[in-house]
Amino acid sequence: MSMAAAGMTHPSHRLTVRLATTEADLRAAQRLRYRVFIEEMGGSGELVDHAARLERDRFDAVFDHLLLIDAARDPAELDHVVGAYRLLPDTRLAQAGRFYCDDEFDLTPLRRSGRRLLELGRSCMDPAYRGGTGMLQLWQGLAQYVIAHDIEILFGAASFHGTDPQHWAQSLGWLHHHHLAPNGLRACARQKNGFVPIAPELLDRRVALSQMPSLIRAYLRLGGVVGEGVFVDPAFRTTDVCIILDTAVMSAQARAFATRVSAEGPPE
Repeated sequence: MSMAAAGMTHPSHRLTVRLATTEADLRAAQRLRYRVFIEEMGGSGELVDHAARLERDRFDAVFDHLLLIDAARDPAELDHVVGAYRLLPDTRLAQAGRFYCDDEFDLTPLRRSGRRLLELGRSCMDPAYRGGTGMLQLWQGLAQYVIAHDIEILFGAASFHGTDPQHWAQSLGWLHHHHLAPNGLRACARQKNGFVPIAPELLDRRVALSQMPSLIRAYLRLGGVVGEGVFVDPAFRTTDVCIILDTAVMSAQARAFATRVSAEGPPE
């Protein structure tokens, strides 16, 4: 899911990244997701608990939850988690039954690649922490996790707000014509929604990139590519693309970043 850009900054020494280890950690992540995906973005879901203000689903029990935690905020109030990622390594597919985004995209090419896979999802940040160092710290934790688990391919649904793909025609067209995944990794949207990318000669790079969610732009800078087509998610009120990151072809910037954090060890 995409994140807004501007926000207050907070002392980095207050922020730590680790995996969820307690029920309070998980519920705090679900509370943050509720605030972002339900209250801010207007989404919904079958297992959303509106009374407790928790965004949850059946996959939460088998995913790892990578958390950005502010030590100054109260765990008893489920307030300490200010950023989150949900991670499913392919070694847990027997428990999960499938990847979360199997409903949206045909992941057969990824499965047939024979490479170690990690699904990313539910990326979100407290509005007050956007635009600071929090997302960088969360990505440092993600890099450590990838290295510790020998992950080769990262993928997941990344979202544009709203259910009209034509509203994002420039951005989606740019992704299709300039960042389409190779055939061997090209997941395809399962939904037949009539979306057709605009012709390349109609693209305006400035418009396409300025309208693109910042998280997707960040994935592109790391060498990310997208699958074929889009999936319109009425529950979350988003238009989704499948983002794919191959660690073997990641950008030099991403490789340097991973090298810097590899010695720090995985988040605990």
